[in-house]
Amino acid sequence: MKWEQVRKQFPEQWVLVEAISAYSDNSIRYPDELSVISNFPDSTTAWKEYKKLHLAEPSREYYIFHTDIETLEVEEQKFIGVRRRLQ
Repeated sequence: MKWEQVRKQFPEQWVLVEAISAYSDNSIRYPDELSVISNFPDSTTAWKEYKKLHLAEPSREYYIFHTDIETLEVEEQKFIGVRRRLQ
């Protein structure tokens, strides 16, 4: 499903989606084809569900967006690892 279709089907809502296809350009990720997992009236509930899914399947590309956003652009951040204190 394209983002325009998601916006029409779920107006003024938070949606949890999985990117079926996406591409990157200049450290910006552009989700192209989406699968809507669920919709929510508030971001707090959406984040709780996102955390559960991401913990179970960390390799999948899950996102939370509000359908008021016209264009999807996600800034890519490099994972630098977990820090630990040396003693």
